[in-house]
Amino acid sequence: MKMLLALLVSTTLFLSGRAADRVPARNWQVYFSPQGGCAEAVVEALGQAKSTVLVQAYSFTSAPIAKALVEAHRRGVKVEVVRDRSQRTEKYSSATFVYNEGIPCFIDAQHAIAHNKVMVIDARTVITGSFNFTTAAEEHNAENLLVVHDAEMAARYAQNWAAHRQHSEPYTGLVPGDEQSKPRSHKRQ
Repeated sequence: MKMLLALLVSTTLFLSGRAADRVPARNWQVYFSPQGGCAEAVVEALGQAKSTVLVQAYSFTSAPIAKALVEAHRRGVKVEVVRDRSQRTEKYSSATFVYNEGIPCFIDAQHAIAHNKVMVIDARTVITGSFNFTTAAEEHNAENLLVVHDAEMAARYAQNWAAHRQHSEPYTGLVPGDEQSKPRSHKRQ
């Protein structure tokens, strides 16, 4: 009963504005699709990246997100992508685009489905949720995206990313015009 009373009092104080100075600053944002700004939130977060971006992507076809990853890479941000095995032969995958721009990509083939949809940015921001990094997710699907600014949470997600990266195979690209063929070696000029 005392806990319930304490909760009621603290809620009343919060709602009345007298305890607002004790509430921590908001350190997360939530988005919903369709047309809810999920892709724009990801692009904005990537635009602020300074040192690292770790990506786990089940499906990845969003051109704006792919371009934002490439722009971060060109700014000197270390970007790495771990993808589901389905992306090995996905005809319209943006992961092939980022790979061809020099971003290391890996295939997590150890699991039936590598269904993660996660980005860890600068060891302090986590982007996650049901939102696949796809145009359909932004424009047609009912999805959610959570952007959390929390170093402890980011460290846990980075550990999980590293575990998946450890057992993943390097992605070596598709032979142009033959998406079903065997991967080719990556050659950068």
